[in-house]
Amino acid sequence: MTRKEYSELLVPNVEHDVNYYEEKYPKRDLKVGEMVTRFAPSPTGFVHMGSLYASFVDLVMARQTNGIAMLRIEDTDQKREVENGIEGIVNDFKNLGINFNEGPSFGGNYGPYVQSERGDIYRAYVRKLIEEDKAYPCFCTPEELEETRNIQELEKARIGYYGTWAKCRSLTMEEAIEKVKNGEKYIIRLKSPGNFNNKVVLHDLIKGNIEMPENDMDIVILKSDNLPTYHFAHAVDDHLMHTTNVIRGDEWVSSWNVHEQLFKVLGFEMPAYAHISPLTVKEGNTVRKISKRKDPWAAVSYYHQKGIPTEVIDLYLATINNSTFESWYLQNPDKGINDFEFEFDKCPIGGTLFDIQKLISISKVYFSALKASKLYEGVLEYTEKYDLEFHELLKKYKEYMINVLNIEREIPRPRRDISAYEDVRKFTWYMFDELYFKEAKFNLEKKYNIELLKDYVNNYYNESDSKEEWFNKIKELAPKYGYAAETKAYKQEPEKYVGSIGDICEAIRVAVTSLTMTPDLYEILKNLGKERIIKRINFFEESNK
Repeated sequence: MTRKEYSELLVPNVEHDVNYYEEKYPKRDLKVGEMVTRFAPSPTGFVHMGSLYASFVDLVMARQTNGIAMLRIEDTDQKREVENGIEGIVNDFKNLGINFNEGPSFGGNYGPYVQSERGDIYRAYVRKLIEEDKAYPCFCTPEELEETRNIQELEKARIGYYGTWAKCRSLTMEEAIEKVKNGEKYIIRLKSPGNFNNKVVLHDLIKGNIEMPENDMDIVILKSDNLPTYHFAHAVDDHLMHTTNVIRGDEWVSSWNVHEQLFKVLGFEMPAYAHISPLTVKEGNTVRKISKRKDPWAAVSYYHQKGIPTEVIDLYLATINNSTFESWYLQNPDKGINDFEFEFDKCPIGGTLFDIQKLISISKVYFSALKASKLYEGVLEYTEKYDLEFHELLKKYKEYMINVLNIEREIPRPRRDISAYEDVRKFTWYMFDELYFKEAKFNLEKKYNIELLKDYVNNYYNESDSKEEWFNKIKELAPKYGYAAETKAYKQEPEKYVGSIGDICEAIRVAVTSLTMTPDLYEILKNLGKERIIKRINFFEESNK
């Protein structure tokens, strides 16, 4: 039997050979410096902030070099896959408005972009290695492998399948054929050409040069289910998809010697590697990686549900990704992420603490800079999915709501109370009669002068007054009811007055909003209008009886 026939026996049902795939996926027409990156999650749950961070680096590096960013689903470990895992990943990115150039459901010339759909491709390359005597079948049972491991531990040898411990490596082709004919189960292993005493150097774009032993393990490349291992699949995919830069978490640094060897054995050109530091969180006196189970804010769906825009998440990720971004952004408030040039050597080398309060602070600054009309569009879209009652009010009173959102907005120091679209209702609900008369709750322990309020709105309030005129009329009203017209006077002799002018403003504010803290009262009253103010004061009076 020839080695070609031997490879066909060991890896049956392969439709095409490697030459077919090399022609099908030609080199990309790239200019110097253009990057092809890939974000390659496993469908084992939702997209979390750590993986979003990795995808952010993939996307910005590809975008700023006019390159290509791919989404590739690595689902060869199907035991860990969750139901609808692929759909969940695609939807998480879709909901956040994050767009890759290529990937499942949105196309590209180098697909399929789901590894389980690329089985024939991997098997073709496994056959090639068997033909070249660079791979072999391993018939060791789990029990035999466990026994080998126990002996290695007793002898204090390195754990693994290598050298004299690689029992099936020495099988002749005839012996292996006999085992196959006898129905013995097998996997395919790489015949490692490595020597553990040799050193290889990873030229990491972020961490610099990292020296490690050359791989000498005969790693599994094709499992008994006919699917490849992660190591083998990623090498074949990055070659055929012509990935120029592999950007991934630094937990993969220790595996780089395996990947380097695979590329060499397969005759592939190596991509450049950049290993990013993990996102961590402080828990007591310890620091740990963010956890899907422990940290609800780790899921990107959390931000979509709260209504924190992708632009905010990007700003935060940019801040922690490149050490010079935050100062640049503060100095260039009229510019955005696309105007900044990210550099690998500005990325953090160690772990990066995730600070949810910092993200919220960035979000508040972001919302404070939005035009009211833009904020209206965003909250209208958000409430259509998460708050239909409020959504209908927004549609009914569009111009009114834009004016409400504009309160304390176009000023040198705009309001910074909104950190997410879900906050908008919390800070504006009282401006709608449909909600005010249903939801307003007053603190009945504190008494306010109802006659003063009625006198004010009936005889002093004028919708056309400027802010200065409006305030002067409150000052004019104050002495009539025993209040100090000037705060300074009240502070000097508080015993002479019922209260200060500030107490009058508080009474008006509570009556028309039910709250003691709101944005600019003058603007609130102007938007409500005199007729509605009167109705609310009457309602306030009834509620206090």
